[in-house]
Amino acid sequence: MKELYIKHIAKLLGIQSWQVENCVELFADGCTIPFISRYRKERTGGLTDVEVAEVKHWADVFEEMEKRKASILKTIAEQDKLTADLQKKIENCVSSSDLEDLYLPYRPKRKTRATIAVAKGLEPLADLLWSGKSQDPKADARKFVKGEVKDTEEALQGARDIVAERLSETAVIRENLRGIYRTRRVASKVTKAGESSPDAAKYRSYFNFSMPIGKIPAHNLLAMLRAQEEGFVRVEIDADGEKCANKMYYDFCQEHGYPQRETGLQVREAVDDAWKRLLDPSITGEVLREAKEKADIASIQVFGENLRQLLLAPPVGQKRVMAIDPGFRTGCKVVCLDAQGNLLHHDVIFPHPPVAKKIQAITTVADLVEKYDIEVIAIGSGTAGRETEAFVRMVGLPESVRIFSVSEDGASVYSASEVGREEFPEYDVTVRGAVSIGRRLMDPLAELVKIDPKSLGIGQYQHDVDQGLLKEKLDNTVESCVNSVGVSVNTASPYLLQYVAGIGPALSKAIVAYRSQNGNFTSREELKKVPRLGAKAFEQCAGFLRIPGAANPLDNSAVHPEAYHIVDKMARNLHVSTRELVGNAALCKQIKAQDYVEKEFGLPTINDIILELQKPGRDPREAAQEFSFADDIHDIDDLKVGMELPGLVTNLTAFGAFVDIGLHENGLIHASQMGQKGMAVPSQVLKLHQQIKVQVLSVDPDRKRIGLRLISGRG
Repeated sequence: MKELYIKHIAKLLGIQSWQVENCVELFADGCTIPFISRYRKERTGGLTDVEVAEVKHWADVFEEMEKRKASILKTIAEQDKLTADLQKKIENCVSSSDLEDLYLPYRPKRKTRATIAVAKGLEPLADLLWSGKSQDPKADARKFVKGEVKDTEEALQGARDIVAERLSETAVIRENLRGIYRTRRVASKVTKAGESSPDAAKYRSYFNFSMPIGKIPAHNLLAMLRAQEEGFVRVEIDADGEKCANKMYYDFCQEHGYPQRETGLQVREAVDDAWKRLLDPSITGEVLREAKEKADIASIQVFGENLRQLLLAPPVGQKRVMAIDPGFRTGCKVVCLDAQGNLLHHDVIFPHPPVAKKIQAITTVADLVEKYDIEVIAIGSGTAGRETEAFVRMVGLPESVRIFSVSEDGASVYSASEVGREEFPEYDVTVRGAVSIGRRLMDPLAELVKIDPKSLGIGQYQHDVDQGLLKEKLDNTVESCVNSVGVSVNTASPYLLQYVAGIGPALSKAIVAYRSQNGNFTSREELKKVPRLGAKAFEQCAGFLRIPGAANPLDNSAVHPEAYHIVDKMARNLHVSTRELVGNAALCKQIKAQDYVEKEFGLPTINDIILELQKPGRDPREAAQEFSFADDIHDIDDLKVGMELPGLVTNLTAFGAFVDIGLHENGLIHASQMGQKGMAVPSQVLKLHQQIKVQVLSVDPDRKRIGLRLISGRG
């Protein structure tokens, strides 16, 4: 990659050029983001996986820009207009807007007023106005009255059209205007459709809304643009047209010299036309797109952080689970799973009206708990979830059986998906949905990777943001979470394995196929026998795959096989076996990291190895906690201002946190009500699925809105 881009990325991300350069070299060598951030800290200076992902993003952006530059240079060269100065300017661009500004005068044009004027032979007259050499524009125009040009006014109009287009294609003018527009306010005003349509009510806040474009929160801008897309408001930047035109005319005169009065009037008219007809719509669109890109990034960051918290939610682990997908009319779907998540039994109970076979339901639940030695019960949090939880708690189960409310978001998507059909081809969607609820309690990460993150109910305007950028962020987040936890190669599904660094969908299926044919893997080294799993793939994935019970205990740790010899050396120096060293915190504390530094393994890696040896294969996730809603709150009409209630955080946005307090409607803690002075950043105060205590500030039954204040949080 060119040094130009490396320096720009370093400046953009606030890191050193050598860090960027080394990352780019590692990418070129086929290394993945998790591998680089975990096992190549010496090369990156300890960049996190998020930082490495940012470098990867910008490296890809500039790789595409290089291709665009080559195409532009070829097009201009074919026109015989490529000068050495222009080529240098193009090659030195790091901004796509600057690059496109330079290309604009040479871009093949559609039919415009200017091209029509050029076809009429009026470009020489436009040149006279542009250069300021015309002493008498009307007299000069008379020389062009012929053919399709009927009179002097038509000649002057055509010349002004050409001048206007040239002005609109001048890079300096466009950049100066962008600078002005970036300081102005973005405004939205209601349209006739918005005034008359009941569907526009949700956008009422934006019927007459205005805010500096540099300060507008992401959710406000995205809401305005969505409302405009639906035809309910018109969004514009309130640039001062007269100020912009004056600036353009002044800049023109500074470059070309002040023209004679009559020529100046013609140029000024072309300037006004250029701003109103060409530049204002174009620059408005550019600056709004620029602002939306920033809003997209902010919203995608929120989505990514929510997804990270959701995927790393506390698991209950390998327990025998009863999962219940609640329902009223259609009943509650019940499944029993073994400790590995395999389906043992499925049934339907009707504890609620209108069927209300409560006694039969009690008997069924009690019998199944006893028969399958159930340890935990997972109850979906959707429709009838609250009532079903209350029913299960009155069954009279053993005290050892723990009951959890589990988010249903995405369960229906999974049950109807290709993945769901592949796993349970003989069962219908209701059984698959219940199984998904149970499995996500056992291991949220392993189950949720099967579901499109956009179906998990944790986004902020997720369908309005750049979908390519969103997919990149979410894929990176899933990959980061999977590799930070590690994956047991002998129990993982292919859907989980595919997110391990260096594996992907094809290799994940090959690993599972090998496991099915040959039995469990007994060592990491055996992975090399999997068809098409070559040396590079092994290098990337081995450190993230776990093999419990392997002959070499390091195979069940995050220590990479390339560093096993270092651990063996540590053990020899301590006069113990490697097995005796692994997991012995007291022995690990005797190790002096600097004694084991080698050419390829610096202090960061050695320190990571020592930490891992103390607690090999440690799961970074917390333990799952039971939770209960307030017993006396069942409907929004039960709420009173001032009440203090337990709640679960269900979604975090830039403007606040949505909280489940046991009703169909979630409440909202606005960012200003999070116990901080002024506005808080919700993601810095709360976590997804965190158990908290809230106070009711407002209740609007008609609009189904509940305002809350954060009192305290745990978990």
